[in-house]
Amino acid sequence: MGNRRSKISVIGAGFVGSTCAHWAASKELGDVVLIDINGDAAAGRSLDLFESSPVEGFDSRLVGGSDYALTKDSDVVILTAGLPRKPGMSRDDLLATNAKIVKQCSQEVAKYSPNAVLIVVSNPLDAMCHVALAASGFPRERVIGMAGVLDSARFRSFIAMETETSVEDIQAFVFGGHGDTMVPMPRYVTVGGIPLTQLLSKEKIDALVDRTRKGGAEIVGLLKTGSAYYAPSASAVQMAEAIIRDKKRVLPCAVFLEGEYGVNGLYCGVLAKLGAKGLESVPLLELNDEEKQMFNQSASAVQELVDALKKLDY
Repeated sequence: MGNRRSKISVIGAGFVGSTCAHWAASKELGDVVLIDINGDAAAGRSLDLFESSPVEGFDSRLVGGSDYALTKDSDVVILTAGLPRKPGMSRDDLLATNAKIVKQCSQEVAKYSPNAVLIVVSNPLDAMCHVALAASGFPRERVIGMAGVLDSARFRSFIAMETETSVEDIQAFVFGGHGDTMVPMPRYVTVGGIPLTQLLSKEKIDALVDRTRKGGAEIVGLLKTGSAYYAPSASAVQMAEAIIRDKKRVLPCAVFLEGEYGVNGLYCGVLAKLGAKGLESVPLLELNDEEKQMFNQSASAVQELVDALKKLDY
């Protein structure tokens, strides 16, 4: 990277995208470009955010527009474009529409930033990763889905509320697809190093797991006119930070599996080590029979979506 600043491009200037730009700039991860089909909206939000920099004290250049040439030589691109969920819609209802959008965006990204790492946020997440991987032509190391960080953040938030403990002292993660088949891993949850199973009853833990699984729908139900954006954007930016700062963070992400956990050729949520190259390795975890079964169910649900994609003309 030499002496130049890192560059993060965010595709889609809606709530998730513009909030990604906000977190990235406030962390001074680098210069930020916001791209949207409505170029003026992207330019306006970038300018507004830049005008907060003297108050907040961050030095990031922010520009926005509809022209992908602005994204040239990005280090990380966060893809949030697509239609959001409305009440009563499942993530999967978005399949055909968002596949078309994600395909076009990924092709443009690859054209201008052939070495970027692409973080996919668009829903249905696991299927959209497949679209982005194919359309960009990137290796699997450089197309990673953001789902597990968000689901784990929700899980950790709920555990913190229940145990009245600082969120910083809670380690938890989830596996599997993003949605109804996610696989929370209570066996591996600790509160300040103490296993959660020693602190809460099975019923309490099951209730927290259930709330985590429905976390996105809970917020859609409350907002009525849109879906979550603070936690999803913060989660995407945590991944971007791990890559840009080469932090080697182990985070739950949607990764294209090539035999890990017995799954081949499919995006699924697992623990992933993220650094400058993008996905640096997939640390393997021993799953018990119940976890294996849930993980396989989750993989099957993703496979169904991918099979549905193959039938679509997008």
